[in-house]
Amino acid sequence: MIKVTNLCKYFDGKAVIEGITTSFHKGKTNLIIGQSGSGKTVLVKCITGLLEADKGNILYDGKDFGKMNFNQRQMLRKEMGVLFQGGALFDSLTVEENVKFPLDMFADYSKEEKLERVNFCLKRVNLGNVNHLYPAELSGGMKKRVAIARAIANNPKYLFCDEPNSGLDPKTAIVIDNLIKEIAEEYNITTIINTHDLNSVMEIGDRVVFLYEGKLWWEGSRDNILLSSNNELNSFVYASELLKKLK
Repeated sequence: MIKVTNLCKYFDGKAVIEGITTSFHKGKTNLIIGQSGSGKTVLVKCITGLLEADKGNILYDGKDFGKMNFNQRQMLRKEMGVLFQGGALFDSLTVEENVKFPLDMFADYSKEEKLERVNFCLKRVNLGNVNHLYPAELSGGMKKRVAIARAIANNPKYLFCDEPNSGLDPKTAIVIDNLIKEIAEEYNITTIINTHDLNSVMEIGDRVVFLYEGKLWWEGSRDNILLSSNNELNSFVYASELLKKLK
């Protein structure tokens, strides 16, 4: 579990996130939603240490991230997997080399063990016979699946996904959503997904955190979203549904 308490981040004296207290549970798909500028990305960057929070605490399974020294943080980062928006594969590396990259960085494996792990991860995301292809030779959905394979290569305890459905058609987006959820449950990973996609929320969101103007405005299960009396949440949800119908 990842727990944040009274988390705040300021830029030029202005609060971008303020007083956020919430938890992200193991084996669950925890979604952070909100309109652009609501603080979603800043919150995730603070949790992962890409930004330093100005106030508050971040606990990884009870361990205070803010009190960790450099080496302790490095050890924790070995337990993190990240799925970047767009996949962010290295164009000059093959699929096999992309998935092996975090193993080369962090894992004390032999060459044979690394290859075995790469093949296992590619098989888990339903990709075969693509080891020696380059990203330019893959479809958008295949790129995302390779990126997921890379994100889980080090068998992470914590998985962070930034807009995993960005640029995908609806059918492929559902495949990616279900794959992330399956992996989170199968390996009991604490998974945090930053998304605008209401389809993802309604399909796989075990727990949903809604940010509004940098503050925690609502949290609950996907089953409770449509029953909420929160005006800002309702405005966000129904505006998203309307935009989908207009597409």
